[in-house]
Parts: sequence; C-alpha cells; structure tokens
Amino acid sequence: MLAEDRKLVLPGDVLAVGEDYVAGLNTYRLGSKIVASTVGLLELREKVVQVIPLRGCYMPRAGDLVIGRVVDWSMSGWSIDINSPYLAALPIGEFTKRRIDLKRHDLRDILSVGDVVKARVLSYDRTQGPILTVKEPDLGKVREGRLVTIIPTKVPRLIGKRGSMVEMISRETGCKIVVGQNGVVLVTGRSKRDEEIAERAIRMVEREAHLAGLTDRVTKLIRELKEGGA
Repeated sequence: MLAEDRKLVLPGDVLAVGEDYVAGLNTYRLGSKIVASTVGLLELREKVVQVIPLRGCYMPRAGDLVIGRVVDWSMSGWSIDINSPYLAALPIGEFTKRRIDLKRHDLRDILSVGDVVKARVLSYDRTQGPILTVKEPDLGKVREGRLVTIIPTKVPRLIGKRGSMVEMISRETGCKIVVGQNGVVLVTGRSKRDEEIAERAIRMVEREAHLAGLTDRVTKLIRELKEGGA
C-alpha cells in the first residue's frame, strides 16, 4: 500500500506499508509502515518514500540548535517563538543550574519579552511542545548581532557541504554566523556594514539555493559589496 504521490501529509500519517519501501527524508519506519515526521508533500523516488517540507515550516527535532525570541513567561519559565507552528518552553531548570527564589526574583529580570536566545531542543513529541535548554557552552541570551530569518528548508544549502558555504561567508565578511535549524541566523560582525553584507549573501543563498555555481556568485557579490558596490 502506498499513499497518493504529491499528497499533503501530516506528522504521523502512514505513507506506505511493506518491506519493499525505504524511509527517506522526513520519514521513519515503524514496523512495516513508513510514517511522515513533518508536514509536507509525499514524494516517491523509485522505492524511496520521502516528504518535501512545506515552505517556511520548521518542525522541531531533539538536538536541533535554534534561535528564538521570548514571547511570554510564567512561574515555571519562558515561552519561546522558534519560527515553528509550536511555541517552545524554556523551563527555569534548563536556563541555569543555580536555584532561583521566585519570591525574591522576577523572571523578567533574567529574560524578558523580546529577548533573543540561542538554545538546543531538548525534547519534542506530538503530545507536548518543544522543550529547550541553554545549559551548554555558547547558548543563552543573545546580546548583540543581527537576526536574519530564512526559509528553514534552505538551511542545509546555507550551511553547505561540511559547512563550506557558511564558513566562506563568515571568512569573506569577517562575521561570526550561527545558523539555527529553525531558519533563524545570527550574524555578528565588526560593523553594521559587515553584517549587512553577510545578510545580502545569506539572502542570495536562500533565493538561488536551487542553482548551480552558487558559491562563486556569492563570493563575487561579497567582494563587490566590500569594494563599495550598492
């Protein structure tokens, strides 16, 4: 049995049944069944069953690095917008190891609405929203830099093979670039102009991700902008 090709599918939908089929991108095998792990369009290539994500839709996975913005808080922690259909939770215990006395401290003094954080998806399943942690080196509140949001499905192209594309943009612009799997990119440069050039390069990658020779064109764009181009 195989679901209809190019059909819109949801996480948990059974796409195919049988040992002849192979679980491809954004699917997993559950016994004899192949199941969708994200929202998208079913695509069959030979016997490989995969799901092409819908434009702009990020579905969290445990272990993902994400960059998000605080949108709310409660006595147990903060709610974080991670550019996904699901709000993520950052519990107090995943922000700091030290004990916080809520009778004496206001959580808004630690993180307030509008603050940006780099975090790791600690867990996620369909029974509850994503849980985040910042208890790793280089994670936590973002204090400087420029945020650039791209289509999440273009993240692999921005990173490049073994990190080649993002490393080239970083080297050419002198900016530190952190790419969240949710499509939010943090660019921190020595000047606003450097950050602007890096953003222009990132936008070119997003726009032309499907075209060949992209690395050379992005390099040329950066060098022209550094030489005083518009």
